[in-house]
Amino acid sequence: MRVGSQSNPSLRWRLSWQLSLVITVVIAVVIIGLCVYATMVLSPNVAMEQEVKSAVAGAIERDRQGQLSLRETPALRSLIERNEGLWFVAATTDGDSLSRGTVPATYAAIVPLVHLFHSADLRGANGVREIASVEDVETPIGEVRILFGGTAGKGWPVLTIFKEAYPIYLSLLAIALPAIFLAVPQIVGRAIAKVSDVADMASQIQPHRQGERLPVAGIPKEVAPLVIAFNGALDRIENEFRKRQRFLIDAAHELRTPIAIVQTRIEGLSEGPERRRLLDDVARLADMAEQLLDFERGNQTTDLDETVDLIDIACTAVADLAPLAIAAGYEISFHGEAESVGRKGDSSALRRAIGNLIRNAIEHGDGHGTITVSALADGEISVSDEGPGIAADHQELVFEPFYRVVPNSRGAGLGLSLVKQIAEKHGGYASIESSSQGTKVTMRL
Repeated sequence: MRVGSQSNPSLRWRLSWQLSLVITVVIAVVIIGLCVYATMVLSPNVAMEQEVKSAVAGAIERDRQGQLSLRETPALRSLIERNEGLWFVAATTDGDSLSRGTVPATYAAIVPLVHLFHSADLRGANGVREIASVEDVETPIGEVRILFGGTAGKGWPVLTIFKEAYPIYLSLLAIALPAIFLAVPQIVGRAIAKVSDVADMASQIQPHRQGERLPVAGIPKEVAPLVIAFNGALDRIENEFRKRQRFLIDAAHELRTPIAIVQTRIEGLSEGPERRRLLDDVARLADMAEQLLDFERGNQTTDLDETVDLIDIACTAVADLAPLAIAAGYEISFHGEAESVGRKGDSSALRRAIGNLIRNAIEHGDGHGTITVSALADGEISVSDEGPGIAADHQELVFEPFYRVVPNSRGAGLGLSLVKQIAEKHGGYASIESSSQGTKVTMRL
């Protein structure tokens, strides 16, 4: 498929990465939303839990008498300086305890019971808005339970929960992201696979295969209007093509009659150079009309199921045109590699094609030498002459409609174009080889 100087973006790639990005963002929003929700459910002290636990664990010790005490560590000092309302009670599992700061009266009654809790969230007590928490921490002197408060609302609870919950969401992302980026392209690819199939079918539509349309069944409804519009465009193009074809065929037919009348009247004139020039001009008009008619007939060739003998068709064309070639100063020969070469095709179209090859050799062979027609067993038919040849930059152009190597030649420039058209309709091709020793045009079926 041809593309412009700037490649068109891939719909599959665009949908895949956009959907993957949206799903990833949704997962991220859900994770953040759960963290926010957790801050509403958990204790407001959650942001300070780790810092309080770390500072107390690093400062608590037993003195020489075995009593609990706190060392003034930098971490503890920094914690107290930044949280003036901080208070806490640290208790070992055997019931020893110490406190720092002013414990609210509401919670004083549970101080002797702190060692019984692993963790707790205390709030909603009558007469106090203070929120307290109990946390368990390992220290050099053993397990210690810490009851603390005065830090509600401090820090960033959301970030704290986000950091602590990383084993959960990282595991989720590790499973989800590969699945997303692998599954989404496959899903999108299957969804638009039919569109790709229709695009391939569209690229294979040929001008001479009329009536072909793209299927709408199975196409996504967002793309179906485009396919319907494309089919409608094909309808309009084929309708206009048929009108043009009918016009050209009718015009070529109608031209035959006035050309024949003019030719008859000129033939009735007395001999002379003027009569000869007029007859040549009329013959040129007749050839142009006939070539135009053959070209349009070639566009209408549809019956390719007839069994034909290429040797017989080529031999007949040589016999029909031999008098014309001899009159023009040539010798003409035919070489058949086999007695018969069977093919499926349109016999009248192939006869016109071979006839055009011979006429082309007569027209451009410079009036001397031998015109050789060969038919090979592999379906190749070639006509060669010994003329001056065709320049390299003209050789591919000779198959274009209305192109003439010699501008004032008799034909309309449709002969070789018709040969190429018929060869392609029979699943083959036409080619040319030319040098100063002559030209060989080949049609392979």
